[in-house]
Amino acid sequence: MLIGIDMMGGDYAPAQAVKGVKAFQERFPLIPLCLFGAESVLLPLLQQDQVSLEHITIVHAPDQIGMHEHPTRALKEKPQSSIAIGFGWLSQGKIAAFMSAGNTGAMLVGTHFSIKPLEGVIRPTISTIIPKIDGGTALLLDVGLNADCKPEHLNQFAIMGSVYANVMLGIENPTVGLINVGEEETKGNALTQATYPLLKENKLIHFIGNVEGRDILTGKANVMVCDGYTGNIVLKMAESLFDIATHQQIDTPYFGRFNFENYGGTPVLGVSKPVIIGHGISGEKAFMNMLCLAKDMAEKQVMQKMSIALRPQA
Repeated sequence: MLIGIDMMGGDYAPAQAVKGVKAFQERFPLIPLCLFGAESVLLPLLQQDQVSLEHITIVHAPDQIGMHEHPTRALKEKPQSSIAIGFGWLSQGKIAAFMSAGNTGAMLVGTHFSIKPLEGVIRPTISTIIPKIDGGTALLLDVGLNADCKPEHLNQFAIMGSVYANVMLGIENPTVGLINVGEEETKGNALTQATYPLLKENKLIHFIGNVEGRDILTGKANVMVCDGYTGNIVLKMAESLFDIATHQQIDTPYFGRFNFENYGGTPVLGVSKPVIIGHGISGEKAFMNMLCLAKDMAEKQVMQKMSIALRPQA
C-alpha cells in the first residue's frame, strides 16, 4: 500500500507538509509514502526535519497549481504539476490513495477525469465530521460538491454515508436523518419532500426522519444528508464555532473538536479510490491526519464495501 500526497498544495506547503510526513512516519514508520513535488525544494526540507527516506518515494513535479487558478485549465496546461502527476499515478494503480491541500477545484476535476465513480453512483459526494455534544461524531454530506441535487442523489448519499459511518467511524447500524425545516414528513421544499419517501423506503439505511437545524450538533442522527449548498453553509458555520472559541479564549473540549486539523481532510465518496481534499490552511497536524485517514480508508477497503452496498438489489 503506497499512499500519495501532494507536497506543494496549501498555503503552508511544502514546509508543513514535510512536518506532517515526519509526524506520520513517527507513528507508522513502515507505511510507504509517495511525495509529489519539486525535488530540489523537498529534499532540503526532508533532510532538515530528519525525515527517513527508507520508505519514501519522491516523484519530481516541477509545476504547481495555484489556489486561485482555473481548475480545468490549470490541469490541462500544467501536466507536470504535483496534482496532475498524482492523479496520473492514482489512475494507473501506482498509489492506493491521493491527497492534497491545494486547489480544491483541481482536486475535484482531477477526481472526475482520472478515476471512475463506483458502479451505479449518479454523483460522488464529499462529507465532513460533525462533533456531537455527547462526545460522539456524526457525518454530514454533501458539503459542497453538489449545490443542486435531486432526490435520487440524496438517497445515494444516505447509503454511502451509512457505509462510511459504519466502516470508518465504527457506528453499528447508523441512523440517517434528512436535514429539513421541520420534523413532519410534509415539511420542506420540493427537494426534501420528494426525498423523504425515498429514504423511508430504502431498506439499506436506518432512516429516522427529518433533522432540524437545532438537531445537527445534538446527535439526533449519525448520518445527515442534504444538498451541497445547505451542507456547505452548515460546514462553514461549524468551522466558525472553533474560530470564535479560539478568538475569545474559550477552552472547552467540545469546541476544540471543531478544529478541522483533527480530521485531516474531506474524503470524496462514491469513487473507486480514496481521494482526500485538505483545507488550504492545513498545518502539520492536518497533513498527518490526512495521511492517517488515507491509510485507514485503504486498509478498511471502505470504497469496496461502498460498492457492494450500492449494487442493485435483486
